Amino acid sequence: MKVWSLVNQKGGVGKTTSTISIAACLSALGKRVLLIDLDPQSSLSYYLGIDSDTLQHTLFDVFTSPQNTVKLKAIVNKVTVQTSIQNVTLLPSHMALSTIDNALSQQTGKGLIIKNALDCISSDYDYVLIDCPPVLGVLMINAITSSDKLILPTQTEYLAFQGLQRMMSTLEKLRTNLKQDARILIVPTLFDRRYNAAIRTYSLIRETFKESLWKGYIPIDTKFRDASAIGASIVEVAPESRGAFAYEKLTNDLLKHE
Repeated sequence: MKVWSLVNQKGGVGKTTSTISIAACLSALGKRVLLIDLDPQSSLSYYLGIDSDTLQHTLFDVFTSPQNTVKLKAIVNKVTVQTSIQNVTLLPSHMALSTIDNALSQQTGKGLIIKNALDCISSDYDYVLIDCPPVLGVLMINAITSSDKLILPTQTEYLAFQGLQRMMSTLEKLRTNLKQDARILIVPTLFDRRYNAAIRTYSLIRETFKESLWKGYIPIDTKFRDASAIGASIVEVAPESRGAFAYEKLTNDLLKHE
C-alpha cells in the first residue's frame, strides 16, 4: 500500500480536486483506493456528497480511539464509507478535527495516529490519498509521517509562488525533524497559458524547484466546475477534456516513479 498526501498551507490551490481526480484515475486502472479527508472543513467529503454531520462515525473517532491494533482497525472499518467512484472509499472528516491540536496536546505519539491506523488495513488498499488542511499542526504532521509521496499543488500565480517557497522550507524542516524521506512533487495547477503572468510564474517555479517539479501542469478547464457540481471527477464526467488528460498524465507519472 502506497500513501500519497496532498499538502499546501495555501487554500484554493486544487488539493481536493487533485485528490478526487487522481483517485478516479487510479480506480480506472483497477486500483483499490482509500481517501482520507483530513481537513476539518470537509471539502473532500462534501464534494463526494457525504455530509459528515449526519454520520455516526467520522475520522475524529480514529484520533480519539484507543491506540491498540484491534480497536483501531475496528473503528477504521466503522468510519470508512463507500463513494460513488468504483473501488474508492473514504474516511470522512468532521469539524471536530479542528480541536485535535488541543485535545491531544498531552498525548504521546499523536503524530503517528494515521500511520498506525493505515498499518492496520495495509492489505485492504493499493493506494491511500490524504487531502490535508491548509494549516501546519497535528493533522498535517500525521499525513507527512504516513506518506511515501507528498504532492504539492500550487497555483501558477506570483503570490502562490511565494507561499510555495515557505511551504517547501517547512516541509524540508519537518521531514528532517520527523526523519521522513517522502518524495516531494510540486504540481502546477490552474494554469492559464493565455496570460503572461501565469507563464512567467510557471517559468519561475520551474527554475526555482526544477528537481521537485512535475514536468507538466493542470490547466484551467471549465469541466472541473461541471464535475464538482454533480460530485464526480472530471475523469468520469469529461474524459476527453484537457483537465482529465492532465490528471491521467500526472497519475501515470506518479506510478512510474514508485
